[in-house]
Amino acid sequence: MSYYLGIDLHSTNCVLGLVDQKGARVFHRKVPNDLAVVLDTLRPFKRRLREIGVEATYNWYWLVDGLREAGYTVRLGHPAAFKKYEGLKYADDVHDAFWLGEMLRLGILPTAYIYPKEQRMVRDLLRKRAFLVNQRGALQINLQHTLVNHGQKKLKSCEMQAVHTDHVTGRLNSHAALALSAQVSKECIDFLTLRIKRIERQVEKWLKLEAPYQTLLTLPGVGRILAMTLMLETGPISRFAKVGNYVSYCRKVSSQWLSNSKVKERGNEKNGNPYLAWAFAEAAELARRYDPAVRAYYQRKAAHKHRMVAHFAVAHKLARAAYFMLRDQVPYDGCRLFG
Repeated sequence: MSYYLGIDLHSTNCVLGLVDQKGARVFHRKVPNDLAVVLDTLRPFKRRLREIGVEATYNWYWLVDGLREAGYTVRLGHPAAFKKYEGLKYADDVHDAFWLGEMLRLGILPTAYIYPKEQRMVRDLLRKRAFLVNQRGALQINLQHTLVNHGQKKLKSCEMQAVHTDHVTGRLNSHAALALSAQVSKECIDFLTLRIKRIERQVEKWLKLEAPYQTLLTLPGVGRILAMTLMLETGPISRFAKVGNYVSYCRKVSSQWLSNSKVKERGNEKNGNPYLAWAFAEAAELARRYDPAVRAYYQRKAAHKHRMVAHFAVAHKLARAAYFMLRDQVPYDGCRLFG
C-alpha cells in the first residue's frame, strides 16, 4: 500500500500527516525542525512513501532539499492556492498536514516551482544586493534631508556613492556633531557601495552569461543587473505554459473581477514574484526615457489615461516581449511590440 505525507511547516516545528492510498489517516506526529529527526521519523515508511507535500513557507529550503537528497519525491505546495472546505468548523496543524497529504493523494495539490539548489543560492545573493541597494538609498535620502536642512544643495546619487572622493563632509562642518553625522553617513554609504559591487562581480562570475543573458540585454531599459535579475528570477521559461502565465507571475496584469464592466472585487495583487515586478518596472522607466518608440507609446497612453497606467502598460508589454525572447531565443524587435 502506498502512502502520501503532508508536512505543515512552522518556524520551530513541523507536523507530519500520513494518509494511505484510500485516504485513511495512518500516522501523525509533531517534530522539531531538525532534518535528522524528520528523516528518522519517516524511515519506517520510506519504502511505501510515494510523495511528500511541503507547504511553501518562508523557511522551506532546508526541509525540501534534505528530503530530496534523502531520495524522497517532494512537491512544494502553493499556500495561496489551497482551498479548504468552507463549512469546516475546526482546523489545526494536524488537520492541515493531513489535508496536504489528501490533496497529494487526489492529485489536486497546487504546486510551486522548486528552484535548483545551486542556482537558487546565486539568485538569493542577487536578492541580497537589492536589499543593500534599498538600505543605501535610505541613507542617501537621509543625507539629502540633512544637506537641505542646513542650506546646502542636493547632491547627485553618483556623487554620494563616489568611494574615492568625498563630496559630503566638507559641506557640513559648521558644528562637530553635524560633521560627525555626515561622516558616518558617508562611511556607511561607501561600505554598502563596495559590498554591492562585490556581489555584482561574484554573480557575474558564477553565472553562465550565455544566450538568455545576451538576449535580454537587447530589451529596452535592461542592463547588466536587470538582465541577471530577469534570468535568475524567471528560471526555465518552459515552466510557464503561456505568455499570460508569465506576465501574471511578474505582477503585470490588473487584479480585478469584473461584472457588466464594473469592478466587483479585487484578487490577490501580491501573487507573483516581487523581484520580477520591480525589474520590469525599472526597465519600463528607463525605456520610457531613452527609447523613442517606447516613449511615443507611453505618451499616447498618458494622454488618455493616468501616467501610472501608461507606465504599467509599458512594463506589461516588456514582460510579454521578454517571455517570447526567452522562449524562442530571439532578440528584441521593436516593430512587433510598439509598431
